[in-house]
Amino acid sequence: MDQNQTSNTTKKRTGRWKLFAVLLVCASPLLLSYLTYYVIKPSGRTNYGDLIDPRKYPIPQLGATTLDGKPASLEQFKGKWIMLNVDNGDCQQACKDQLVQMRQLRLMQGKERERIERVWLVTDATPLDTMLMRVIEGTHFLRAPAGAVASWLPVEQGGNAADHIYIIDPLGNLMMRFPKDADPAKVKKDIGKLLKASAIG
Repeated sequence: MDQNQTSNTTKKRTGRWKLFAVLLVCASPLLLSYLTYYVIKPSGRTNYGDLIDPRKYPIPQLGATTLDGKPASLEQFKGKWIMLNVDNGDCQQACKDQLVQMRQLRLMQGKERERIERVWLVTDATPLDTMLMRVIEGTHFLRAPAGAVASWLPVEQGGNAADHIYIIDPLGNLMMRFPKDADPAKVKKDIGKLLKASAIG
């Protein structure tokens, strides 16, 4: 085999590996969804939260901003698991309870808590309660149009997005929704399973 043939063979092999790597990256959301499904739900329903097909709910362009009006996106938290709360700025007791619960759920994951970010999507321009912001310190606040948020997030029949805590995977796909007035112990268990099952985030 002459030098040119050797060079061509090497290039073909390199090309195949590059193609394989690209395909693997493209397929990773699907692989993650299968892993999550079979680990959390090996036979019958053992998970508490509702599993959502992550291929159908990637993070959309919401037109979100920080509280001071700078452009922002949920995608900035890619690489971490996201616990997501949605409500308007006039956060009533149910909203406050949910935000505090998110803080506690993260803390209860022990050393794994650093893999989780908490985000409150505020769906209007109402100023936030500074005392509440102190209580849930560490939560990220983003404002996003209510219509854009509602068209993205699936809800229980007759409910709305503010009823739920959502989970977004480290690849940026919505993949779980917890019921209204969720049992914190059961939510903690589901989140623990997700963290254990995934090597990313």
